[in-house]
Amino acid sequence: MNKSLANSHATPKRMLPFLKWAGGKRWLIEQHADLIPQKFGRYFEPFLGSGSIFFHLAPRAATLSDTNHELIECYEQIKLYPKQIRGLMEVHHRCHSEEHYYSVRAKAYSDPIERAAKFLYLNRTCFNGIYRVNLKGTFNVPMGTKTNVVLGTDDFEAIASLLSTVTLLKADFETAVAGSARGDLIYFDPPYTVNHNNNGFLKYNEKIFSWSDQVRLRDAVESAASRGVTVMVSNAAHDSVIKLYDGIGETHLLSRASVLSGNASGRGRYDEILVVVNG
Repeated sequence: MNKSLANSHATPKRMLPFLKWAGGKRWLIEQHADLIPQKFGRYFEPFLGSGSIFFHLAPRAATLSDTNHELIECYEQIKLYPKQIRGLMEVHHRCHSEEHYYSVRAKAYSDPIERAAKFLYLNRTCFNGIYRVNLKGTFNVPMGTKTNVVLGTDDFEAIASLLSTVTLLKADFETAVAGSARGDLIYFDPPYTVNHNNNGFLKYNEKIFSWSDQVRLRDAVESAASRGVTVMVSNAAHDSVIKLYDGIGETHLLSRASVLSGNASGRGRYDEILVVVNG
């Protein structure tokens, strides 16, 4: 099979992401799907999060990665043990309460399947689906208002089937995309750190992704494009970021709604950029 057409026919069934993640890209799919290539070789998505673009494309050959080990472990366990994950989620659903939430949050599970179910349970019931840890690396987000632990859209067996041909990596983005080659597609969706760090996402990613990492990412984009890889990059519509990608591919200015704020007054519409570099 011609490599460039390896993923031209995606899995017919469209699945929604099973996680809620700050900065998720469901809105990008709903409003700007025409900007996303449909024919490519292998698909790469570092900064995986909820994997909205991955689930939209449903590629047969992909490498998905993140530096968040708990996140990748959750994907790994669903890939291997979908029925067990569903069973544990049903238990959490029946037991869900303030007492249960904080008990589960505080518990250290030795079984990776139970750890994955804990991660997913907390994601669905914590405040706004935010992933945040303290200085000791312990998840510390308070309980939110959501009460549905098991969703009508859940199909862990179908997700496991889609993930069966996927490589999952706990790795930095440079390592994760090093094997990309001509005809492949990379989608980068980094934390939106900007020069001088004067952006609203700082408190979530201050110790995770710096401006020097943004520069390193830009260099990785240019390197992949030089190998014939098609690259998409979502990022903040900030002058420093726009300047960083000046002369690289085509920059699209897109508008999105923010739901991160707990206060309705803190929500609104914000601009982002999508840089598309055709390999």
